[in-house]
Amino acid sequence: MEQPVHPFAELFAQLGLPNSETEIRQFIGRHSPLPDTMRLEEAPFWTPAQAQLLREERIDDADWAMVVDQLNIALHSRPVPPVSTAANDD
Repeated sequence: MEQPVHPFAELFAQLGLPNSETEIRQFIGRHSPLPDTMRLEEAPFWTPAQAQLLREERIDDADWAMVVDQLNIALHSRPVPPVSTAANDD
């Protein structure tokens, strides 16, 4: 039987965080990039309960593991700068 796939919004809700698309993007933008040597659950912005949930989901390879891995990748990535729509005067 396949494991369910949870979207980011559900993980953010499980973590007790605002979970609209805009709020998720703001959270990731505000907290990334994490140092390459830092595990997701070691980031200083998590509460102890949030860190424990992330650790357990990763270690247990639970049905949340895929979305936790995606969050890990997102928070370790460098934010993409916004694209300017202004015309160049070159």
